[in-house]
Amino acid sequence: MTSRVTFYTRPGCHLCDDARVLIEQVCAELGESYDEISIADDADLERRFGHEVPVTFVDGRQHDYWRVDPTRLRAALT
Repeated sequence: MTSRVTFYTRPGCHLCDDARVLIEQVCAELGESYDEISIADDADLERRFGHEVPVTFVDGRQHDYWRVDPTRLRAALT
């Protein structure tokens, strides 16, 4: 089964750490999973998201960047 949420991060990113906690909580609450992808070793992802991480996608569409709003994420998944 494919995860509905994709979470783009980079190591050492405190906003990513905060977002991960919220994503884990919302996904656990709704029985969803998420994929976490580091942009650190991918030049294309670094160019695309370098100034916006963390970036979340829901169902293949960009949903949020910098911060995760748990209410918005929950609504997108229900």
